[in-house]
Amino acid sequence: MMDFPERLSALRDRYDIVLCDVWGVIHNGVQSFPEACDALVQWGANVGPVVLISNAPRPSTDVVSQLDSLAVPRAAWSGFVTSGDATRALLSARAPGKVWRIGPDRDATLYAGLDLDLTASGEDADFIGCTGLFDDETEIPEDYRERLAVAAKRGLTFICANPDRVVQRGDKLIFCAGALADLYESLGGEVVMAGKPFAPIYDLAIAKAAELTGKPVDRSRVLCIGDGVITDVLGAENQKLACLFIAKGIHGEKAIGPDGLLNPEAVLALLAADKTGATHAVGDLVW
Repeated sequence: MMDFPERLSALRDRYDIVLCDVWGVIHNGVQSFPEACDALVQWGANVGPVVLISNAPRPSTDVVSQLDSLAVPRAAWSGFVTSGDATRALLSARAPGKVWRIGPDRDATLYAGLDLDLTASGEDADFIGCTGLFDDETEIPEDYRERLAVAAKRGLTFICANPDRVVQRGDKLIFCAGALADLYESLGGEVVMAGKPFAPIYDLAIAKAAELTGKPVDRSRVLCIGDGVITDVLGAENQKLACLFIAKGIHGEKAIGPDGLLNPEAVLALLAADKTGATHAVGDLVW
């Protein structure tokens, strides 16, 4: 049964390792959340390793600079795995080949070093690689319907490097690759993903935690932290890992009461609507 601790430190005796989501939990794409960062610093200093587990569609080495630019302290994490890391294995398995690359230029490093030719459409590609919308500030998934319909008719597999449907950038929700994946499936196309809530990214995170601790991981002592119901919460549940749900993330309007505090009944209803459940829930991540 889910409980509602006041802060992360209340769980320090129950878990040794934290697998923590990034966007929506420790930053919003514009600024970091100091109290959340401090909570992870305290965990790392007093309890055990923190492995960041993000649906960012780029290799983790390329995302570190973003964390630095947002003043996320290096002491807040010991390891970092991304959906991009897990997705590269899916891409390399299809090399050599032609991929219709959908997504902004900043995500091009996902394909670096792979024997893949990038194409501008699905008409002459062998499969689709999607990291997001080309311009997530102005476009919506419906802008891609006609082009994706052509690819679906050709039977192309859609490799989605970021299963998130939306993330919060500042005060604005923007569409991610997962929203395009939903559209592609509705058109009859096949979608493959490796990020949360799917197993490959968790396999990478657990392996990273074992590397950091120098011993096999006791999964009953692992705590996942995240704000996405169908990514973070469902992913932890599928992996039989404990989860701390951050209510003031992307679902804040549904999980937080008019007084600005976590509404337990609303949280339970929110999770039940997607037929999943968390172990714990808090409003904000604080130590």
